[in-house]
Amino acid sequence: MHISLDGFVAGLKGEMDWIQVDDELFSYSGKLTEEADTALYGRVTFEMMENYWPTAADQPGASKHDLEHSRWYNAVDKIVLSGTKQKTGSKNIQVIANNLAAEINGRKQTGGKNILVFGSPTAVHSLMQENLIDEYWLFVNPILLGEGIPLFKGIREHVKLKLVTNKVFTSGVTALHYRVNTP
Repeated sequence: MHISLDGFVAGLKGEMDWIQVDDELFSYSGKLTEEADTALYGRVTFEMMENYWPTAADQPGASKHDLEHSRWYNAVDKIVLSGTKQKTGSKNIQVIANNLAAEINGRKQTGGKNILVFGSPTAVHSLMQENLIDEYWLFVNPILLGEGIPLFKGIREHVKLKLVTNKVFTSGVTALHYRVNTP
């Protein structure tokens, strides 16, 4: 998840024009997506993704990133956390409206690859409240927003993290990979 140095994932109106991305970052994050077979989204982010990624590779002049991520997006299962979205007819899209902990823990037990959360701050807040996040991949952008939508919100107890890896990109973005310490 992209985050500002002061802990925001978007501006007050959801703006993300401050996020720095380039080929170096796309290459790095592409390796992360290849280790996952499920993408998890909130409804708003899912609808944004569905409007772009299924056909991104078919567009004239599609970038290497568009080609790779579109292929991945179309192949993986998608979980959408939403209290308003109706179930879809697609076999690889699951809508979760209730029993979040049971549904996600059940999915984790199936023995597949990783589940990645893309954006979706409200969904992330729900996952945090249920202690369902095992690892955090934070892409810290060198900017102070001053206000916006915070990443860390509604945490009920201390969550101890262990730094697994870090990487500084040419752009100044720093990737931090933390694992949640389990007792």
